[in-house]
Amino acid sequence: MDKERKEEKHYDKNQEVHSTVVRAGKRTYFFDVKATKSNDLYLTVTESKKTFQDGQPSYQKHKIFLYKEDFEKFSEALNEAFEKITELKENGNSTSSDSESTDFSSLDFEDL
Repeated sequence: MDKERKEEKHYDKNQEVHSTVVRAGKRTYFFDVKATKSNDLYLTVTESKKTFQDGQPSYQKHKIFLYKEDFEKFSEALNEAFEKITELKENGNSTSSDSESTDFSSLDFEDL
């Protein structure tokens, strides 16, 4: 999977504070740090996938809102998941019962 990570913007105004864009094949991920009116920070993670309907481009978007009280738990769980993927990949283990490759870069979320 061809990945490109790019920091796009820094904002001084209320609401949007910082945005990072990750392009990964057919999908684009947006990591947006935003501020509430009371200056509490939160994160939105948006997955955007370009599709075509009747020959016209369309974007499917999925968004997660992550609030400051959950940052640490979310980070720990994400790191744990990445560590497990690395461990399984290094040990050659697969969760499938057949002899499919453990190349996680070819994983298609639509198959899940």
